[in-house]
Formats: sequence, structure tokens, C-alpha cells
Amino acid sequence: MVVLCKKVSESKIFNNFILFVIGLAAIVVGMQTYKNFGAQHQATLNALDSIILGIFILEVVVKIISNGRNPLNYFKDSWNIFDFSIVAVCLLPIESNDFVAVLRLARVLRVLKLVSALPRLQVLVGAVLKSVPSIGYVFLLATLHFYIYGCMATFLYSDNDPVHFRNLQTSMLSLFRAVTLEDWTDLMYINMYGSANYGYDEASYKMLADFGITRDQIISKSSPFGAGIFFVSFVITGAMIVLNLFVGVMLTGMEDAKKEQELATRLKKEDSQKINLKEEFTKLNRDLQHFTVEMSERLEILNKLAEKQNRNTNSR
Repeated sequence: MVVLCKKVSESKIFNNFILFVIGLAAIVVGMQTYKNFGAQHQATLNALDSIILGIFILEVVVKIISNGRNPLNYFKDSWNIFDFSIVAVCLLPIESNDFVAVLRLARVLRVLKLVSALPRLQVLVGAVLKSVPSIGYVFLLATLHFYIYGCMATFLYSDNDPVHFRNLQTSMLSLFRAVTLEDWTDLMYINMYGSANYGYDEASYKMLADFGITRDQIISKSSPFGAGIFFVSFVITGAMIVLNLFVGVMLTGMEDAKKEQELATRLKKEDSQKINLKEEFTKLNRDLQHFTVEMSERLEILNKLAEKQNRNTNSR
């Protein structure tokens, strides 16, 4: 039974079937988001959901049995723990409105089993997790970058462009828009040519009135040279340097995660080979013992025949 379950859990056909079921689960969850369709085909969708859950339970049972006398080894893999947790939540015998929301969330999270089924996706997730500490430092650098430029923008452009730079938090939010390259040139042109000449309309003045800023308080200033340098330098340092640091950290994490996965695969293969060698050694030892017993029996028979022949010779 253990050998059969191990072969099934490691077979490509079984893994591809699980991938198909995960895809089917994703489709079923998507169909349930359409209320009219879900109401019309509720029985079919519930039946499919039960079948999918049954297959996932079978997968867990097969993998646990495949560990033989050490079933707890199944829980040494974090992805197995995730799969088991999703199945366990779906099996909880609780009926309440709050639990229905949790159950629906668990059904959605079942789609993430796709990550545990595809090693390459595991490498990507592992890269993200490994990059978290380094991403923290990059995030701190980006925050300092936004804070410095935000303070400068508030001091320089709050009178001319209070819509985008009336205070520090608004300035940082506007700069975040600029670093994503979303119409960042509009921010630059408003401050290059002055808000009275570019960008501002009646809707802008009405919005500012809600914040207690009247049209008379806005001082339109043009700064063709200074605003150009400010925004171009921010976009270059922000979008092309700081954000690329995130990409660099992710690539480094991905390389490390890939090496770790290759090492884990190699160790698993070596452990499997050790187990096979141990089994072969045990078999050889057992055969040797049988051979020894058989040779002892044959030797004993030969000794008896020799003794009998000697007695016959002496009697003559």
C-alpha cells in the first residue's frame, strides 16, 4: 500500500490530474461570483465543489500514506501544510454567516494549490519570501527618497499647485503618481508654466474650496527651469534607479531560491538512492543467510553420506 501510494504521488499523470482539478476549482469559484448564474446552477456547482474537495482529500491521504511509518513527514513540507489547512477549513462542521465567508475564502485560496503543484512557481514564491529583508531596506531608501522630494515639493510648489502639493502627504502621493509615470508631465507643466496657465479649471478650484483654499490664496508661479530639473531628476532617480533596486533584489532572491531548490532535489534524490541501497543490502544479506543455511544443509548431507560410506567400507 505504501509503495503504491508513493508511486501514485510521484507519478506525472497524478500531478497533471491535480493541476486539472485545481483549474476546475478556479473556474467553479469564478462561476460562483455571478449571482444569477450561481442561483440557476447552484446544485451543479455544489456537486462539483464536493467532488473537487473529495479529490483534494484523497491527495492528502495518498501523500500521508506514501510516507510509510513516518506519516508526520508529510507536514515537514510547508506547501503540504498549506494544502492540509485549506482542506481542513473546508471540512469544518460549522454553519454561520461568518463561517460562510471563511469557507468562500478557503475555496478561493484553493487556487493557490497551483503554486504547490508547480515547482517553478514555488521558486518565484520562495524568491519573494527570501527577498523580504532586502526589500525592507530598499523600501526604506524609497521612503527617504519620497520624503525628501515631498518636503522640497511642498516648500516650492504649494502656493502655485495646492491640488497636488498643499501638504506633505499630498505631495508624497502626487510624487508616487509621478514615479509610476502616470501623467507625470502634467505635474511638471503646471509648475513650469503656472497653474493659471496650465492644468487648473473650475473643478480644481471647487475641490480646493472644500479644503478651505480660495482662488485668491493660489499664487500662480512659473518655473520653467527649476520645475523641469526637479521632476526630471525625481523620475530618473525614482522610477529608473530606486524601483529597479526592487527588481534587482527579486532577481537575487530568485537565484538563491533556485539554488536551494536544486540542492533540496539533489538531497532528496540521494536519500532515495540511500534507501534503495539499504533495501538492496538487506535483500543481499537475506539471500546470503538463505545461501548459508542451504550450504550448511548440503554439507551436513554430504557428511552423513561420507560417514555411511566409511561404515560400509569398514564392514567389508
